[in-house]
Amino acid sequence: MHWPSRAIGKDMSELKAAHRNHPGTRGIMRPVRNRKASEAPSRSPTVTPLGAVVRGIVAGAAGTAAMDALLFARYRRSGGTSNAEEWESSAGVTTWEQAPAPAQVGRRLVEGLFGITLAPTRARLVNNVMHWGYGIVNGAQYGIVVESLPSPRILYGLPFGAVVWASGYVILPAAKLYEPLWKYDRKTLLNDLSAHLVYGLGTATALRLLSR
Repeated sequence: MHWPSRAIGKDMSELKAAHRNHPGTRGIMRPVRNRKASEAPSRSPTVTPLGAVVRGIVAGAAGTAAMDALLFARYRRSGGTSNAEEWESSAGVTTWEQAPAPAQVGRRLVEGLFGITLAPTRARLVNNVMHWGYGIVNGAQYGIVVESLPSPRILYGLPFGAVVWASGYVILPAAKLYEPLWKYDRKTLLNDLSAHLVYGLGTATALRLLSR
């Protein structure tokens, strides 16, 4: 069949309109809409800086507890007789001469900032506050960094623990509270490193659970 010349030259927009409005074809030419993509409700962010800090604080406390559990087990294996509560609370620390590095750092901070002299009876309290405070503060920093990543993993706790360990051998020798790194024997360094790796993994595991 030969089409009339006027049909060949007809405006295509008119043909499309006629086809779209015809009762038999209505709805056939409509574009298929992806309902999942267009109708899925937008999700508000669930990770906030404050939330990351709070979860990091709790995770840091859990990591500190895990590290202390390992250190206490080593203490008992080496012949220590104090129970867990006495050991954890530094019951044997009664003077500044007996106080370990955390207590010495805390003493310098308090006395330097406030211009006061801490009594020797405060050595035990300062040691506990500094030990737990250091673990908690590092946990808060870890929470901020890791929860900003697209896929946080528990294994990130290993480099985190190693960094915390290494920083101690930078800061404390500078403060004249530790010897330089190379003056310690290999066993001492490995024992200290392994304890901090447990701290890192404990913190990372707790943070992962809290983030869920």
